Parts: sequence; C-alpha cells; structure tokens
Amino acid sequence: MKPPSLRLGRNVIALGVVSFLTDVSSEMIYPLLPIFLTATLGASASTLGAIEGAAETTASLLKLASGWWSDRIGRRKPLVVFGYGLASLVRPLVAAAQSAGQVLAIRLTDRVGKGIRNSPRDALIAESVDPSIRGRAFGFHRAADHAGGVVGPLIAFALLQWRAMEMRTVFWLALIPGILATATVVLFVRETSAPRIKAEKVPVTVPLGARNARLPAHFWAYLGVVLVFTLGNSTDAFLLVRAKQLGVPIAFAPILWAALHVVKTLTSTHGGGLSDRIGRVPTLVLGWGWYALVYVGFALASAQWHAWALFAAYGLFFALTEGTERALVADFVSPEKRGTAFGWFYLTVGAGMLPASILFGFVWDRFGAHSAFIMGATLAGVAAIALTRVPKSGSE
Repeated sequence: MKPPSLRLGRNVIALGVVSFLTDVSSEMIYPLLPIFLTATLGASASTLGAIEGAAETTASLLKLASGWWSDRIGRRKPLVVFGYGLASLVRPLVAAAQSAGQVLAIRLTDRVGKGIRNSPRDALIAESVDPSIRGRAFGFHRAADHAGGVVGPLIAFALLQWRAMEMRTVFWLALIPGILATATVVLFVRETSAPRIKAEKVPVTVPLGARNARLPAHFWAYLGVVLVFTLGNSTDAFLLVRAKQLGVPIAFAPILWAALHVVKTLTSTHGGGLSDRIGRVPTLVLGWGWYALVYVGFALASAQWHAWALFAAYGLFFALTEGTERALVADFVSPEKRGTAFGWFYLTVGAGMLPASILFGFVWDRFGAHSAFIMGATLAGVAAIALTRVPKSGSE
C-alpha cells in the first residue's frame, strides 16, 4: 500500500469528478457548436475563430485575477464554486441563440466562469498532493475531464440519432450535469488551509529567494515559449470543420469528438506520470513534436477515415502536454505564488488563442485548410526546439 502522502487524495478525486460532470455538460454542446454556427447561423470560418479566440482570451484574463486573489486571501474554494456555478447555468443558453453575436455573448460568459475557477482549482490540486506525484495528479484530473468528453458527445449523439431531438434541445439538457458538478464542489472539495500552503517545502527547482519575491526568470522564459506554441494552436473547432470537409457526417461529429476523448482519458494519467519520471521538458517537447506531425496529417488528409485516425492520434498530444504543462508551472514557484503563476500561464495561453484562431481562420479562408494546418505545425516545431533552450533551473 502506498503511503498516504503519495495518494491522490480526496480533493484531487473530487475535482476530477467535478471536471467529468462539467465536461459532460460542455461536450454535449461543443462538438455541435461549429456546425450550429456555420450551418444553422451562417457564420464563416473567420467568425468561428474570432468567437472561440475571444472566449478563451476572456477566460485567461480572469484566470490571472482569480489566481492572484486566491493567493492574497489564502482561500481557493469560494472562487472554484462560483466559477463552476456561473458556467453551468449560462452554457445551455446557446440553445436560444439566433445569431453569432448571441453565441459570442454566451461563450464569453461561460468562459468568465472558467476564468474564475481554473487557477485557484489548479493551485488547490498542486497543494493537495506530494510534489513527487504532481504530474500524475494533474494527469488524473485531465483524464477525468476527458472522460466527460467521451460521455457528453455520446449522449448528444444518442439524443440526435435515436431520439431525433434538435440540436437546441440537446443544448438545454446540458444544464443537468452542470448543476451536479457545482453541487459536487460545494459538498466534497475541502479548502487547503493557509498554514498548509505556507508550510509546504519549496521544490528544488525554485531558486533561493523565490519566496515572497517576483516570479523567477526561467518561469517567464517558459511562458514565452508557451506563447509561441499557442500561436499555432488554434481552437479545435477547426478540426471538426476539417472532418466535415473530409466526409464525416454531421450526426457523427459527437462520436468523432468522443473518440478523441477516449484516447485522452486512457492516456492522460500516464502522460502526466511520464513527466514525473523522465522530466517535464522532454515530455513536453515530445508532445509538441507529436502535435506538429498530427497537424501535417490534417493538412494532407484526403479521406474520411483519415479524420478518424488523426483525431485518435491527436489525443496523445493532450496526454503528453496538459498535465505536464501545469505541473511545470507548479514546479517553478513557491506555494504562496502558485495561484498567480497559474494565472499568468493561463493568460499567456489565452492571449495567444485569440490571434491564433483569427489567423488560422484567415489563412483557411484565403489559402485553404492545407496552408492553415502547415502553419500550425511549423509554429509547434519552433516552440519545441525553443523549449530545450529554456534555462535548466526549474525545467526538470
């Protein structure tokens, strides 16, 4: 039996359940949303990119503020509860949208909730486990999130195919798992006390003097590389549009999305654990390199089965990177700066998402999908190389 300090513990498991239920709700909507916008509401690829990019950027701005505030007050849970509750109530309102502008407003509000909860939640996860299994803890959380990404699209598919429901009705039903997610946070997630945060031993990767000081230089170097990668990592909504181009029927879009999440679910815990064993940077370089190869595949794809194979392969990218990126943020900083550090990480990703999605949509509209995907692959390759040049202190 593992010693208690090496178990994931109540908070990590409860937050995994919360993310599972939230993703069930979200993914009953998300794989249908690009088609809803382009086919039902008549939006262009550029409009789709702008909506998704603006939504993620809004979330990221709030992630910085909420992370900093949770550090200041020494409490994480109130912000986590409010963030999940707001998103759960607003998300299904897309069912009533009659224009792309209304979808934008709903998506922005949904992402406000995400922005408020994510940095405090990730700090809570980092503080709830031993640093030696931090990669596995974040990997487990992402795996639970992705399990919801399997169930949600399958529910949507069943309702569309077997119950002959309209997309708008499916969107309304997404309210149910969202409410259950919020209730789980309230009932089962425990606050980590301020003394526990202050008492945590600073990882060896944090330089001397990091406590009560500015965030370290190598943390900012890492964020610069993350920004380069993000500029080539536009919204995954474009992958669904590309799948439709390759002949995947609209009704099967949720199944395709679920297949992606099956791979994520089965591999994310192991991907995070790999970073505990071989180091964060090697694992992240491997993941970003894999992303580049998959995007080249999307650029060259010419048949429906290519879409299914590429979506499955794409899931390995998430397994290698999502938990690793977050664990590396936690490794870089001392506990009392951790919420702020996660906030800056998410702000960097969000700041890159808006121009990345707009640029990807522009290149797609003007030069075609092939050029857009090659552009994304190139930026990912550049970022993977640059990551190896980040100062070694704090990078392993």
